[in-house]
Amino acid sequence: MRHRDVNTSRRLAYIVRTRRARRSRRRVSVPLRRRINHDEPSSMAFDNTTSLSGDLLHRLCLAGMEGWSVGAVSVRVRYTRSTPFSGTCIYEDRRIYVNLGRHLRYPYRMKTNLAKVRTLGFGWRRPIFRLEMRDAYQLAVFIFMHELYHLLVYRAGRNTRQKESMCDRFAARYLVDRFGCQVRTERGELVPRDEWDFQDLDGFVGAARFRRSAVAV
Repeated sequence: MRHRDVNTSRRLAYIVRTRRARRSRRRVSVPLRRRINHDEPSSMAFDNTTSLSGDLLHRLCLAGMEGWSVGAVSVRVRYTRSTPFSGTCIYEDRRIYVNLGRHLRYPYRMKTNLAKVRTLGFGWRRPIFRLEMRDAYQLAVFIFMHELYHLLVYRAGRNTRQKESMCDRFAARYLVDRFGCQVRTERGELVPRDEWDFQDLDGFVGAARFRRSAVAV
């Protein structure tokens, strides 16, 4: 009977683990886009526990999803315990949480990640751009659109890491176009649009677009 030395056994075990990990990654990443039914419009199960109008919030969120194929989404709007605002997106369950601070004062000037990163020597910095929102409804829509883009990135089969800036730009673009919100510097100066709206955000998640099939007459 032949005996393998310890090092040989360890190398074989490492090779087996590596091959299994590669197969596992392929199983997770490849079928993702194929599971999307592009002919099915998005739908929403909506819950609101704040004092804001649930009907209005529901309509605003539905309008933001128009044109995208995300399937049945569950959205809950609620108050935070202490933070000014926050949001969460759970990919597998397609759940989005919109959390609003009870005592925020409006208009609210939110710090964002809209600006381009600038290199300074061996380091970098990002100028602070603020998005002005008139009321809690606009803040809720911003949070929803930010989390929706996270979901679109996932549904399109893209890498979901480090997408905060893109999500901010997607949400800010919607609010600027829909409600006329303004992006300003820390000093209050208006920021030219090409300084923050410079990415093809729709193209990046194009695989999650809603495509209505042609109906034969």
